[in-house]
Amino acid sequence: MTKIGIMSFAHMHAHSYAACLKMLPGVELAAIWDDDAKRGRKMAKTFETSFFADMDKFLSQDMNGVVIASENVKHRVMVEAAAKAGLSVLCEKPLATTVSDAKAMVKACAKAGVGLGTAFPCRYALPVMAAKDMLDSGVYGDVYAVSCTNHGQLPGGWFADAALSGGGATMDHTVHVVDLLRWMVGREFTHVYCELGNQLHKSTLSTDDLGSVHMEMEGGVQVNHIAGWSRPKSFPTWGDVTMEFICQNGVITVDAFNQKVIVYNDNDMRATWAAWGDNPDLGLILDFVSAVRGRREPAVTGVDGLRATEVTVAAYKSSKTKKMVKL
Repeated sequence: MTKIGIMSFAHMHAHSYAACLKMLPGVELAAIWDDDAKRGRKMAKTFETSFFADMDKFLSQDMNGVVIASENVKHRVMVEAAAKAGLSVLCEKPLATTVSDAKAMVKACAKAGVGLGTAFPCRYALPVMAAKDMLDSGVYGDVYAVSCTNHGQLPGGWFADAALSGGGATMDHTVHVVDLLRWMVGREFTHVYCELGNQLHKSTLSTDDLGSVHMEMEGGVQVNHIAGWSRPKSFPTWGDVTMEFICQNGVITVDAFNQKVIVYNDNDMRATWAAWGDNPDLGLILDFVSAVRGRREPAVTGVDGLRATEVTVAAYKSSKTKKMVKL
């Protein structure tokens, strides 16, 4: 039996990760710790497991690994504590809000000899995997440019508090696209220029709700990315991840979450999108469990999380200096 614990349900993705763990044969959601005891107890009841208010007591339980889904700025403390306890770690994105914290987390896990993974489930979306196969085949030739979006609804809560999140929509959404492009194109980012704005939620938000990020990868590949909390409350779903690859021999267009059925609900008087097909979160959790069992690094590593953090931090630096930042 592989035993996995969850540290914090502050991030909404924790609910999905817990549900995925409960689905898998030979896997036990062993325990939950949360610095919000009321929330932790509620989640422990929901997912039929034990809650521990004391982190040290939680980490001393019979477990093989932990999933961390806390507020962004708390990741480092939790990762280092789990590594010290000898537990493999899957940490929610962004891995950290500063490059120094991300490096420290990677170092701590390497020193402890435990795996560190970054929660980038978009790698496990079937449309994304199909596009990577197309690129890897060589049929489309060199990639010249990529245009990307990651729009979403305003999450509210701690996401809108820079002291806990480290930034706004650009912090929240750029890391997904950066990770996908590094993985799919197989090149590192070299330059970043970014313009930020708070144009949609001025009265309720002190962080950015829109980011226009212009990047360059090795070999001169040009990337344009729009990150935003721009979806209205009435929008059928939370958001999107789209990419258009301009290649030597053609164009590949990707809509990562287009496996959906449009549902018209007269009771709610609105349309919704009912998802069908694959579950990227399940793919992420399956790989983490496999990594724990095989005593290996997860497929999406801590270093992958570090590289995405470097680009995002550079974007915020660029927005302040109004200059391109070289990585």
